[in-house]
Amino acid sequence: MQPNDNLWTYRQGVQDPTTTLDVTGFTVEATDGKIGSVDESNYEVGDSYLVVDTGPWIFGKKVVLPAGTVTEIDPQEQKVFVARTKEEIKNAPEYDETTFKDPLYRDQLGGYYNRF
Repeated sequence: MQPNDNLWTYRQGVQDPTTTLDVTGFTVEATDGKIGSVDESNYEVGDSYLVVDTGPWIFGKKVVLPAGTVTEIDPQEQKVFVARTKEEIKNAPEYDETTFKDPLYRDQLGGYYNRF
């Protein structure tokens, strides 16, 4: 994986969804298979992320994936590819819809994903 100074910004070379498409509903593929679908997305500069509904895979859990984890967006196949394994995503800090935009949670999440 390329180093990414800002985990909350899409990597250089990844199609910029802010100007071309909304990835809500797209399938999300980890490095080792499908993990769910995009439930919500945010494309604010320096604060971009995906909320992924993992469905029955990890008992209906939702997870937040910073934009910097996205390696490719395929609009024809409606897929988003991320540079994390299913296990890494499963073990991420728990999603809470009331606090997931809080800076402390973002710091915790960023620290978790920057380890890989």
